[in-house]
Amino acid sequence: MADVTDPIINEAYLDVRSDKSDTNWLLLDYQSDRSDKLVLTKTGTGGLSELRENLEDTKASYAYARVTYSNDKESKREKFVLIIWIGPDCKVMRKAKISVHTADVKNVLRVYAIEVAAREEDDLNEDPIVTKLRKAGGASYDGV
Repeated sequence: MADVTDPIINEAYLDVRSDKSDTNWLLLDYQSDRSDKLVLTKTGTGGLSELRENLEDTKASYAYARVTYSNDKESKREKFVLIIWIGPDCKVMRKAKISVHTADVKNVLRVYAIEVAAREEDDLNEDPIVTKLRKAGGASYDGV
C-alpha cells in the first residue's frame, strides 16, 4: 500500500480543484527509492507544459491537473486529469508496485474525467489529452 496520508496532499488536491485558485496541477513523488510514502513535490500554475518539465525519467510519479479548453466559440470547460507517470529509466521494482499504489492514490485524488498513463513526456501533450476529454465529456458539437 502507498502511504498518501499527508494532509498537505489533500490540501493541494483541493487547491487544484478550486475555482478561486490559479494552481492547476500537483505532483506526488515517493519520499525515497525504497519508500512507499508519497509526498507533495510541487504544484504549479503553468498547465501540462509546466508539469511535463517537472517529471523525472528515473521516477514514478502521480500528477493531477486541471485542463481548460474550449468546446466551441461560446464555451469553456474545465476537466481534471489523473496522470500516472513511469519514467523510461524508472527502476523495475518501483514499476511493479505502481498498479497497486494507484488504487491508494485514487482514494485521495478522487474526481477526474480521464486517467493518462504516461511513459514519455510526449504522452502529456495537451492536444491529444483535450481530444480525450472532449470524448469523455459527453455532448460535442464540433464533430470530435
